[in-house]
Order: sequence, then structure tokens, then C-alpha cells
Amino acid sequence: MQAARKARRPHMPGYGTLPESEGGGLLPWDWAAERLSSSRNFWLSSNGPTGRPHVMPVWAIWHDGSLWLSSSRRSRKARNLVTDPRCTITTEDAANPVVVEARAELVTDVGQLDVMLRLTNEKYGTDYGPELLDPTVNSPFRLWPVWVFGLRSEDFTGSPTVWEIAENA
Repeated sequence: MQAARKARRPHMPGYGTLPESEGGGLLPWDWAAERLSSSRNFWLSSNGPTGRPHVMPVWAIWHDGSLWLSSSRRSRKARNLVTDPRCTITTEDAANPVVVEARAELVTDVGQLDVMLRLTNEKYGTDYGPELLDPTVNSPFRLWPVWVFGLRSEDFTGSPTVWEIAENA
């Protein structure tokens, strides 16, 4: 899936945010993608059945324009994502965060599951087998970005950037 990314300065009243042409300017997309790739841990927020937010730490892999993760099928986060695919996931670095609003998609394609398993084992130094992604036990998801926010703390007022993601036909 190819996506167009339109960068802009977010509306942050009261924070002294500079115009797009001042400070460090808008961050390049590669800056966000590198942090999504290198972050070991993420925080995932999903919507519970009553609308209450549910936040949990997860492992995730940035691959092919989306974040991939797996969770026990009976976990609250997996049940939430199946019921309401809207979610937010953030990198672990609060000083230089990347925040992704996304739509979760349950992965069932065997080829995609094989890629996810290989990438998980490579990134986390694990030796999981296919049982990790057994749909009777676990729920593998791809999180497709809709909106992404990033900033560098050393340029707090001159770096905040939002990328709006639009699918290309």
C-alpha cells in the first residue's frame, strides 16, 4: 500500500510553536520512519467497549508503511481492536516522540504472517515459531497510519510536525 504524506505544523496554542519556515522547520518523514523502526517498545491505546481508553505496552515492527504487532486473542487490546479498529500507538521515547493514529487490520494472509514472524524474530532476537501467530490463540494486526505526529525536544517550538496519510489508489 502506497501512501501520500502531507507534512504541516500542528496547531499547538500556548506552546510558542514557530511557523513552518522557522526553527528547524518541518521534520522529514524519514525521521519519523527511523524512530518507528528503531523503537523497541511502544504504547498502544485502544477503545474499550464502554469507550474507555485502554493503554498497554507492546512490541511492534515498522514494515511496509505500517506497524505490525500480535497479542493474545483474548487480551483486552485484541478484543478492542477487533471491535473498534481505531487506535493510537507511540514510540517509547517521550523526548522525541512519534505518535501514530491508526486503523488496525487483523492479518490472516499466511504470507504476511510469515513475514511478521521473521521480522519479529530478527528485531527482538527471539525464536518464535508459527504458533505465535496461530489465529486460534493470537491476533496479529497491522496498524495503518492515518495521522502521525513527531517532535524533537531540543527544538520543541521549531520541530513539531504532523503528517496526514492518504492512500493512493
